[in-house]
Amino acid sequence: MDVALTLDHNEESIIKACVRREKWAQKIIYEAYYGKMMGVCIRYSKTEEEALDILHDGFIKVFRYIGKYKPGTSLFSWIRRIMVNTAIDHYRKMARRRTESIDQAYDVENDQPSAIEQVTEKEILTAVQQLTPTYRTVFNLYVVEGYSHREIAERLEISESTSRSNLVKARSKLKEMLHHLRPDR
Repeated sequence: MDVALTLDHNEESIIKACVRREKWAQKIIYEAYYGKMMGVCIRYSKTEEEALDILHDGFIKVFRYIGKYKPGTSLFSWIRRIMVNTAIDHYRKMARRRTESIDQAYDVENDQPSAIEQVTEKEILTAVQQLTPTYRTVFNLYVVEGYSHREIAERLEISESTSRSNLVKARSKLKEMLHHLRPDR
């Protein structure tokens, strides 16, 4: 049982109630995982409002598919995966609306310490949110979620080289933005 569900009901009974679409059980799950999942969604969003849209869409999917959850596995991980996939779906919709040309891959070399290592988590999050949706999504999937470039390419329907290129560009933009935030470092 996940630590988040330290309530009067056990996880199994709450999940069964969610399968029956009982609102009280859905509310318990929503409230227990809201904060952590908002953190996941905000990494993929430019604004808090966009993150809330992803979060709410994600919870709709959680409650629609909760019958497919396998007891004994981590409910947190299962919900988190749905949130990440919802963010990817959101990214795809946005990418279709926007026609961005994708440049060829290039290498950025820098012997200086990474700007990311010298700033606070909040500054990094702010900088990540300023990236284009393409760069932000690839950065999050690779750096935060641990996906390989092959997995990113499959999920986003792009080539592996485009994934690598976007990651290099995202890191370069982040270094530039973070350097401007903390020029003294």
